[in-house]
This record gives sequence, C-alpha cells and structure tokens, in this order.
Amino acid sequence: MAATDIGIDLGTASILVYLKGKGVVLKEPSVVAFDRDTNKIKAIGEEARLMLGRTPGNIVAVRPLRQGVISDYTVTEKMIKYFIQKALGKRTYRKPRMSVCVPSGVTEVEKRAVEDAAYAAGAREVYIIEEPIAAAIGAGIDISRPCGNMIVDIGGGTADIAVISLGGSVVSTSIKVAGDNFDEALVRYMRKKHNLLIGERTAEDMKINIGTCYPLSTPETMNVRGRNLVTGLPKTIEVSSEETEEALREPTAQIVEAVHSVLEKTPPELAADVADRGIILTGGGALLRGLEELMEERTGINTMTAEDPMTCVAIGTGKYVEFMAGNHDLSQP
Repeated sequence: MAATDIGIDLGTASILVYLKGKGVVLKEPSVVAFDRDTNKIKAIGEEARLMLGRTPGNIVAVRPLRQGVISDYTVTEKMIKYFIQKALGKRTYRKPRMSVCVPSGVTEVEKRAVEDAAYAAGAREVYIIEEPIAAAIGAGIDISRPCGNMIVDIGGGTADIAVISLGGSVVSTSIKVAGDNFDEALVRYMRKKHNLLIGERTAEDMKINIGTCYPLSTPETMNVRGRNLVTGLPKTIEVSSEETEEALREPTAQIVEAVHSVLEKTPPELAADVADRGIILTGGGALLRGLEELMEERTGINTMTAEDPMTCVAIGTGKYVEFMAGNHDLSQP
C-alpha cells in the first residue's frame, strides 16, 4: 500500500488536515476539553469548542496552541493523533509522511516541539514548512519562479507576512496579532463602551457577522448578548458594524504596519514585482470585511484575497510534500 502524504495546518484557532488526492478532509477548531479529575480527554474539535466558557469546574476546555506555538505539549500530541486517525480512518498500515506548518517567526525549540508531536502521533517523516510559503502554494502561486509575491497570512494567533521568490521567503515577519486579537478588541470595546461583558464565542460571532475594518456603504447591526457589568444581569444590546470598525482599528492597523515594514525591507526588484502583482491575503483572518480596502488605501498596492483563504495553508502544506518530491526528481539527470 502506498504511504499517505498528510499536510497539517496546525492553527491556533483551527486545524485542517489535507490528504493527497483528496484535498482538505478535516477542518475542526483546535480546542480540547478534558476532565481535570481523571485527566481524560472529553472532547476534541467542534464538540469541545461548544464547551468554551460553559464548563463546570472539573472540565476545562483549552486551546493547546497559543499564538501559533504549542503551549500544552501532551494535549497537542493527543489532538494531532486524534485528527490524523479521524482523517485516515483505521485502514492504514504504513506510517504517513507529514508536513506540518508553523508561523515564520518560530524558534528552533518550537519547531522541535512540533516535530516531536508529529512523530509521537505516528509520522514516518516530518517536514516543517513556514506558513507564508504554504499559503502561497495553496493560493495557486508558482513559488519556484524568480519573481516576488507578497503573502499576508492572517490566522487565529499570528499574522505572517512574507515576500516569496524562488521557493523561499526573502523578507518575512510574523506578528502575534491576528483573529484572536480581533475578538479581544471586540470584547474590550463592548466592556468599555457598553459596560457589557461578552465571551470569546460571542465576540467571534460578532466579528463574522458584522465585523469590518473599513466603513461599509450600508451599516449592518446585530444583537449581542452578555452580562451587564453595572447590574450584573444578562442584557442584549444592538451593535452596528460602524462600532466594530472602531473596535478593530488598532489590531488591523498593526497588521498594516507590519506589511509596511516588510515592504521597506524588500529588495527593490522584488518590491517592483509586488507593486505589479499585488498583495495576496490568506488565512481565516482575511475573511474580515474591509481588509482589502484598508490595505490598498494604506499601501497603494492592489490587494486581493485568495479563493478559499481558510484552506490555503492546509492545501499548500499538503502539496509541499509533492513539491519537495518534485524537487528531488529534478536533480536526477
């Protein structure tokens, strides 16, 4: 039986598994719920996400990856194992080759932790690939050519920005400002402006439904439920998209700032390519409305979002194994 090639996008917010020939077979939130008393895992993925902020004392729902880095090693390992088994089913005899994606700023130690977790979860070989490169492959860019492409990959915990040419990144930066920070900004704003305390999940719903970082032509509204901090009682408030724009101003500005700093460090030939070809947004954070317009307004460079920004990195990670195999083939006469 042929060995399977698996690509895993280990995200702070969600984990995607790509199988060669099948595409993305699994996409689940990276949340694990376990019982403190027995140390047994209760639920993983979507089931555990529903428990966030709603658990009794002995059960904790945690996200083992914080800002793109493994913060709880054993839980991460179990989670990877669970997702691989779920994706492959029980029919595998040979250990798979795995490529796992990490943010571009991670240290060697953090890379090792990811590698060890993948081997422990049953990999035969592990390739570690940097997020912007995976995102570029997944967005359908031929990264082996000698021309510059700029990728802005906004995930849950980190935003990776890189200018890629000849299969590697020339200038890159990774900042810990991304989807989670958008949520936090909304939580802070609601507390300050409306004295309303809301949870992570409510903030995320807000971001998805009415979140924007550029004024919309027709403002939208939504009812947000939470706890009133003055009376201590549950309360519902109507919030408009204009308010989310105000709340998200700071984190989005930080991402634009990082893009700016990467452009400043880019060699002139590549910078010219980028101005020509535009900036490509990938990752779940790219789904935030108004990002393209904001980026264009601030940099003056045409910005577009990849076709399916959520799965770009996973597809690219999966294809990277083939890309590597292809590279090895080229060297033979």
